[in-house]
Amino acid sequence: MTERTRKTAGRLLSIIGLAWGFSFICAVLLYAIVRLFSVSVDAYSNFPFFWYHWVALAAVVVFMAHSEGYQGFQRNFSPRVVARAWYLYHHPRTVLIALAPLFLAGYIHINPGRRRNILALTFGIVILIFLIRYLPQPWRGIVDAGVVVGLTWGLVSMAVYGIRMLGSRPFAYSPEIPGESEVTQ
Repeated sequence: MTERTRKTAGRLLSIIGLAWGFSFICAVLLYAIVRLFSVSVDAYSNFPFFWYHWVALAAVVVFMAHSEGYQGFQRNFSPRVVARAWYLYHHPRTVLIALAPLFLAGYIHINPGRRRNILALTFGIVILIFLIRYLPQPWRGIVDAGVVVGLTWGLVSMAVYGIRMLGSRPFAYSPEIPGESEVTQ
């Protein structure tokens, strides 16, 4: 195998890993958005909304846009996912490419402190999902509307960071790889 063939195969493997991981994470977010949107629409369509429901809806949407969308996704998750995609593209390893969604999300091959935070956050989100299912309508629809706004913000921010990553300049966010410098250039 010539050097050029090896580089081409490596680049193709990198593109496959990046596409596999990034598209899987986006698909999970999109699935949640569509599913929760239907629950929210059900609340507005089949239950009477009084003034306090509208106030609660506005408060939940603003809170979730800021806490989940801006703080959670735009400032933390999205740039880290894209930085890890950048890292995977430039440092392809077969195991990481096969497990690209888990790698990009930060469940594997990440600094131990960050992994603990990610696992704790995931556990907390799963508990909230189970608890919110027991809320009666229209309250569940109100909460889900806020989550839809936050997830949509997250999906859009991942797309924006992904486009920025594809630009010619280095993506200056840390992939938080153990033993690596903070910013991969």
